[in-house]
Amino acid sequence: MPYYYEQLNKEQQRAYHAMKEGLSSMAPSFPVPRLSDRELADIYFLLRLDHPKLFYSVKFSYKFYPDSENVEMVPEYLFKKNKLMDHQKAMEARVKKLARQAEKLSDKDKELFIHDFICQNVRYDKLKKAYSHEIIGPLGQGVGVCEGIAKSVKILCDALNIWCIIAISGANPEKGIKYRHAWNIVRIDGKYYHLDATFDNSLGDPEEIRHDYFNLNDKQIFRDHEPVIWKVPVCEDGSHTYYQEKKVSFTKYEDVRKRSMQAAKKGKKLVFQWRGSYLTKEVLNELLQIFQEEAVKKEKYAYVSLNWSQAVMKVSFENQKPDQEVKMEEANEGEVIEC
Repeated sequence: MPYYYEQLNKEQQRAYHAMKEGLSSMAPSFPVPRLSDRELADIYFLLRLDHPKLFYSVKFSYKFYPDSENVEMVPEYLFKKNKLMDHQKAMEARVKKLARQAEKLSDKDKELFIHDFICQNVRYDKLKKAYSHEIIGPLGQGVGVCEGIAKSVKILCDALNIWCIIAISGANPEKGIKYRHAWNIVRIDGKYYHLDATFDNSLGDPEEIRHDYFNLNDKQIFRDHEPVIWKVPVCEDGSHTYYQEKKVSFTKYEDVRKRSMQAAKKGKKLVFQWRGSYLTKEVLNELLQIFQEEAVKKEKYAYVSLNWSQAVMKVSFENQKPDQEVKMEEANEGEVIEC
């Protein structure tokens, strides 16, 4: 059963089913059990989280008679019906083509394939067009915001038989967070993990993909994510982040020095996660000292950028002195349209 459908009571499930049937048939209007405005809006929203293939409807209105048990829902479609069907076929073909490239991989590698595809091929849509909130943005136009990216990750996971849902966090104006944010939770080898391709997309580029938000547990993700609005599975395992799997998650200064020395010698960038202790200013200064010492040995300067929340650092060794000792990185929150 779809995840959010199971969170609803029986009357709400009836409304969910009616909406799904109406939208799937692209009906201009259809009856839905009469519930409160908020319930109808939430069900419509959750339905489209469970079923990203319903990308062509983004808003609705409704009308009713005072003594009626139903309302007549009138969805707003992004396209006229003939164009809508063309887009639908194109999206189905796109998803199948991408899934075929990864169908023989393990679940872990399928997840990585999906994440890296998004980071290589989708750019954040600063104009926030309506289609960027749906799969047609990232998968059709190569642009998207967090909602469209999370839906694209889900539909690709669905096609590759990986359990996946979309998590939604609330806004927090006091922190300057104006909008909701969307990301994914996946189940790999029986355990649940947070996966935020939007945040990684904003930190890296097609040539240098970041994995700071790949397979995090609850403690890790909520260092810089707001609490979720709707209940999601508990993600307890924090031992399979990308950097731990790739053995670039360090707990000792000597390991950082060894890898920094190798990077400076080969002229390569080093991206790693620090897990030795809390990343305090004192710990950061110790790490910066290591980078500087290894840079001097090669007559170079250390360029350092830091995702403080996730304790992930990127270090490169260059010929020119950097303008600042450490560049602080900030992931992009994105936004979700509210009904």
